[in-house]
Amino acid sequence: MAIEVLIVEDEPEFMRRFADAVLGDAGLALLGAVANGQAAKAVLDQQRPDVLLVDLGLPDISGIAVIAHAQQRHPDCDVLVVTMFGDDAHVVAAIEAGAAGYLLKDAAPERIAAAVHELHGGGAPISPSIARRILSRLRSGTPSGAVARPVPVESSSPLTARETELLRMVAKGLSFETIGELLEISPHTVVAHVKKIYRKLAVHSRGEAVYEASQLGLL
Repeated sequence: MAIEVLIVEDEPEFMRRFADAVLGDAGLALLGAVANGQAAKAVLDQQRPDVLLVDLGLPDISGIAVIAHAQQRHPDCDVLVVTMFGDDAHVVAAIEAGAAGYLLKDAAPERIAAAVHELHGGGAPISPSIARRILSRLRSGTPSGAVARPVPVESSSPLTARETELLRMVAKGLSFETIGELLEISPHTVVAHVKKIYRKLAVHSRGEAVYEASQLGLL
């Protein structure tokens, strides 16, 4: 079954680019395309997209508000931000609101389509420039040349220390490639860990895993 995508973008040129990216991929379906936040909220009140592709700079309300509304109405909806804003404040606000993917608008159409697939499959696509900055910030908290160490976890936790550390990185919106670089493992190994985490927490998506782990006090 095709992944249904709702696009929220006010600039016609980018709206066409994003729509073409979805329509040009046989595995994706365009659920709708709207040009402002209130219209997006109205669609979300009536339909459940698999993936919400949203800009942050909308003409009426912030894209952050749209993300929050989507997460309230459909917690299992994956959110991909595609925007011009690459600063820390917008990135953090979007992730905290519920976004799991973050691309800048200079991304090629094929990258947009691939990111939707990656996001829906449990990944966290993020533009390289933003990933590098997040990686730099994470590394600045550890001694030079040191690898991030597992955070101790209560013995009652269903997850190992390594799995908990990895889930925290997923919750921050890091891509599997970035997580693999931080932990010095391959992206395929990261995927294997994520699948194991899903099984242990009895969940089926990144959002559910983060929520369940938060409820257990693991994040």
